[in-house]
Amino acid sequence: MFIQTEATPNPRVLKFLPGRRVAEGGAVEFRTIDEAAISPLGEGLFLVEGVEAVFFGDDFISVTRAEAGPSWDEIKPGALAAIMDHFVSGQPLLRGQATSDHADYTGEAAEIVREIKDVLDSRVRPAVAQDGGDILFDRFEPETGVLWLVLRGACAGCPSASATLKAGVENMMRHYVPEVTRVEQAA
Repeated sequence: MFIQTEATPNPRVLKFLPGRRVAEGGAVEFRTIDEAAISPLGEGLFLVEGVEAVFFGDDFISVTRAEAGPSWDEIKPGALAAIMDHFVSGQPLLRGQATSDHADYTGEAAEIVREIKDVLDSRVRPAVAQDGGDILFDRFEPETGVLWLVLRGACAGCPSASATLKAGVENMMRHYVPEVTRVEQAA
């Protein structure tokens, strides 16, 4: 098995490409080893000294290193070994299903949220996946037009994240979904 690596715009995140599907049921992110308890691969990566967060995309894995931790030269061999061991073992990515709750929308708001999610899925998420991250819908406030998005993987904590949200995503959303007046990052 050959695993490629790619730099991302976030210098603390390295993207690993195992050449096969990773998160078939949708992207998953872990910020602590406790959160990663549902994932054998997540646990294995958190056991590598200096790993601060792990993100599983459709066909990639983004690993975030601690700011004051070891360098990529020190982390990369352990991360590659954990990824290789996982895929060779044949274990599932998740022991259980990770779920997320979103507010229910009705009427016109439901149609706007559907349009927002369509734009995210077709135009935004594929672009940010190239850089090892993901952007997900968090909530929409119909009365103000404010759209809240969650940045994950390489996008979380990236120095250019706010510029990407404002210059890229907000302009695109306002063009395709005029009811969106502003885009903000959800905590």
